[in-house]
Amino acid sequence: MKKIIIIAMLFTGMTLFAQNKNAKASLEVDGVCMMCKSRIEKACLATKGVKSASWDVKTHELKLFFDENKTNLKAIEKNIAAVGHDTKQIKATDEAYALVHPCCKYRDEQIVGDHKE
Repeated sequence: MKKIIIIAMLFTGMTLFAQNKNAKASLEVDGVCMMCKSRIEKACLATKGVKSASWDVKTHELKLFFDENKTNLKAIEKNIAAVGHDTKQIKATDEAYALVHPCCKYRDEQIVGDHKE
């Protein structure tokens, strides 16, 4: 009887630790070029717990895979804003935006238009 109880306790403990802690998410991030892509993805990967980040230049969609026990979307978005890129929830400060390369000024309609050609 003791063996059955011990085995049951081990099995229960193992299932508690086997919970899925990985999350997938996607969000819109403003940018215009491959330099933006690099900057956005690096900011995400610098966030502890982010396992992968892929930003699409044309759709502005950022796809993320991260450990929910180590980070959350708000922390990731803060890091993106810190390097000068806006998300729907968090806007980059004017100071952070001023530091992006001149060709990456996604708030300037002329520059955005130049990248569409």
